Amino acid sequence: MGIIEGHLEIDPPGGVPVWDVDPYDPEILVDPDSYYAELRAKGPFVYIPKYSILACGRHEETQEVFSDHERFVSSRGVGLQDFHLQKPWRPQSLVVEADPPYHSKTRKILMRALSPKATGALKERFQDAADRLIDTLLERGSFEAVAELAEAFPTSVFPAAVGLKKSNKRALIDYGAMVFNGLGPDNELRQKSMAMGPDIVPWIAEQCQRKNTKTDGFAATIFEAVDAGEITEEEGEMLVRSLLSAGVDTTVTGIGSALWCLASFPEQFEKLKEDPKLIRPAFEEVLRFTSPVHSFCRTANKDTSVAGVEIVKGTKILCVLGAANSDEQKWPNASKFDVSRKPMGHLAMGSGIHTCVGQTLARAEVGAVLTSIVKKVGQITLTGEAKWRPNNAIHALDKLPVAFKK
Repeated sequence: MGIIEGHLEIDPPGGVPVWDVDPYDPEILVDPDSYYAELRAKGPFVYIPKYSILACGRHEETQEVFSDHERFVSSRGVGLQDFHLQKPWRPQSLVVEADPPYHSKTRKILMRALSPKATGALKERFQDAADRLIDTLLERGSFEAVAELAEAFPTSVFPAAVGLKKSNKRALIDYGAMVFNGLGPDNELRQKSMAMGPDIVPWIAEQCQRKNTKTDGFAATIFEAVDAGEITEEEGEMLVRSLLSAGVDTTVTGIGSALWCLASFPEQFEKLKEDPKLIRPAFEEVLRFTSPVHSFCRTANKDTSVAGVEIVKGTKILCVLGAANSDEQKWPNASKFDVSRKPMGHLAMGSGIHTCVGQTLARAEVGAVLTSIVKKVGQITLTGEAKWRPNNAIHALDKLPVAFKK
């Protein structure tokens, strides 16, 4: 067997359809619904010869692969590259790209830093910042929502919450794009992102050092674990880096997607205004409906089987979360955005031991923005075409021209 895109080349398992599709085609990345539907229709798995991988898109099988950390590991990379075969372009994440028992240790430290008490203490600060921003945008009326709201809010509150002494909006956003594009094949998207590395990566690494963080943020708790001998100084810096790589782009995407949903489905915005208690389930529905992280990989760590399909050790499996989150077998009328749905079981925030450790913080940030919008904005309208930005792992908006009216 050979190596393709950094992982083991495999033969198609018996009975599995061979599908000559490129899931990283920019046209699919910006408009994936037809791809999702066909993937589910073909069966539990398909074999994609271009990358010699299996892909799953039905909720049942995707959840099984995505959450079974013993059979399908993350330590060999959550992108196409297998870290057992090739060295990654950056030191691998100590949480997202780790397995127990090491993962248990590092996740415990991050959970301590991002505890409900720690994030709860930030809610008032987040709400004040959201109210000020929404007031400003209301006065302007029309604006470009990706840059001026979805990117502006997290990059104004998140670095301070981490405890960074310096912030750079563009570097934080571009670094996130690098990390997620890096999970795909060596295509043009990945190459363009990697080209930004020499300008961005050194700055990010410098900000993660203890000397560049304050004593009252999430980073301080991480470095307390260093002082207690739980992890090394280098590991502490890498955990701070994990916060920056995963905590900005996903929240930016969540805010942009929420605004797109409310503007595209005005009757749902009215329902939300009539009952603000629906803000929390509405965001869960945004996550299900738009799947900000559209795909993550797992690697089979042993010979095994799922849904009667024999899977050999070393197989890369593309878990298409966007397809799983729109599976009609799990959610009737899945193609409808419904703020009252309460979509328990969506995979947008991960599953099993790899459930997003920062989800409480993300929900607090997005919740503050939505609370302010529901309270202050009477009408949201699209003033131009919404454009989605192709990325190998993130389904994110590139442009969203909108208007707010009281």
